[in-house]
Amino acid sequence: MSSNPPAPVSNFIRSIIDADLASGKHASIATRFPPEPNGYLHIGHAKSICLNFGLAQDYQGTCNLRFDDTNPEKESEEYAQSIQDDVRWLGFEWNGQVRWASDYFEALYGFAVELINKGLAYVDDLTPEQMRQYRGTLTQPGQNSPNRDRTVAENLDLFARMKAGEFADGAMVLRAKIDMASPNINLRDPVIYRIRRAHHIRTGDQWCIYPMYDYTHCISDALEGITHSICTLEFEDHRPLYDWVLDNITIPCHPRQYEFSRLELHYTITSKRKLLQLVNEKKVNGWDDPRMPTISGMRRRGYTPEGLREFAKRIGVSKSENIVDMAVLESAVRDDLEARAPRVMAIINPLKVTITNADGALTREADFHPNHPEFGKREVLFGETLFIEADDFSEVPPPGWKRLTPGGEVRLRHSYVMRCDEVVKDAAGAVIELKCSIDHNTLGKNPEGRKVKGVIHFLSCKHALPAEIRLYDRLFNVPEPDADREVDFCTHLNPASLTVVQGWVEACVQDAAPETRYQFERLGYFCIDRRDHQPGKPVFNRTVTLKDSWAREQG
Repeated sequence: MSSNPPAPVSNFIRSIIDADLASGKHASIATRFPPEPNGYLHIGHAKSICLNFGLAQDYQGTCNLRFDDTNPEKESEEYAQSIQDDVRWLGFEWNGQVRWASDYFEALYGFAVELINKGLAYVDDLTPEQMRQYRGTLTQPGQNSPNRDRTVAENLDLFARMKAGEFADGAMVLRAKIDMASPNINLRDPVIYRIRRAHHIRTGDQWCIYPMYDYTHCISDALEGITHSICTLEFEDHRPLYDWVLDNITIPCHPRQYEFSRLELHYTITSKRKLLQLVNEKKVNGWDDPRMPTISGMRRRGYTPEGLREFAKRIGVSKSENIVDMAVLESAVRDDLEARAPRVMAIINPLKVTITNADGALTREADFHPNHPEFGKREVLFGETLFIEADDFSEVPPPGWKRLTPGGEVRLRHSYVMRCDEVVKDAAGAVIELKCSIDHNTLGKNPEGRKVKGVIHFLSCKHALPAEIRLYDRLFNVPEPDADREVDFCTHLNPASLTVVQGWVEACVQDAAPETRYQFERLGYFCIDRRDHQPGKPVFNRTVTLKDSWAREQG
């Protein structure tokens, strides 16, 4: 049987690349991932990372990481570092050094001067309100600015003085001179430079004018020799401007832009502005809150990079609408954890069980994973007092019940068959303890003369390790929380998105490192929290349930 990995699933971008390589248009490919360092990356960015870096890997090309740092007020080193960490955690490495749009500020200024000299850019001092009025609408053409016919000499002088800081913020802009009657509003003399006195994370106070994204991005691509500039569909109408800029400056490389549909994931949001609002209003506990759709939040929750890469593979790349249910993401993560997470037992809703005939009871070894003996074994400790899940006992069981009942028997996982002999209640009638007995002849084998169908998990009270267990669920309780612009999306926050309980887990996990993942048998997949974990005082985050219970509960 071949050990070669399966061939990548084809898509329209791969078809374009295949044709470009076959025709000799390109000898190799170069892609880039160009985030703005103004927030943490989210699941939509993960799809783009897997696409851009994945293409570079599959075609033995290169992928640059380039920060679009042209909006200094909102950018920070914290965001830039988190993005680098996320890319590496997903399993990718960029080509050479990290690149920044600010690396090209001098070159970008020079190209703007070239456009002015060619009569293709002009300085405009219309107010923002006047500029909107002159711009026109989707159905009405725009009007030329009164400043559109300034001479080249006047524009060069004003632009140099803008750079020198002679004018107030917002007093003037540099615009490309294209076509105010174009049906594509992006070509109606777009702004390509504005005055903005803001301290920049890399250039400090060296500049007081900053280039706009549409102008910067295409030139950065060209300077880096990018062959395939891949972005989401909202930039499709910007492609003519991308091409116009490169067609009208002296630059040898002209990359091509290709657009794919952005990811819309149900039961969450992927607007960085709205994610920042959740953080600032303390609706969540930071950008890496495990309920957030950020890569750092999903990492902290226990998602695996392999699971996220598999998710990106499953949803594919196309130009058609890409609305995906959360269950698809959870399934990809669950399938990955099924193969890699060791099994242990944990109790999150304990009910005390006293074993009345525990004398002589033995312990057994159990595999950490039934299909991976290389994961090793651990000792499943037994004692005269146990914890079981309260949900595994019923005084009046429903039809088909296979767990514990008064007078009934169950098998304890990796241990004995146990019978419930007595139910102890408090003054209010609540069950607080069970008194049970074990069949000493059933350790590792079935009882003689009778069948026991149910299996439940347990912990020895004496040996169990206390743990804080955080039961995470979906952040929103409707599929599209920001669909209605008239309604604050925060009204759809799921009040049950986090439940914190004091639980218990097998002592074999006490020395595990942060981000170690386990399957808690019959409960779900859990991960040791990377921020709040302390040796001997573990904090576990529920990554995902064993099955997709959400659809059933909501039905």
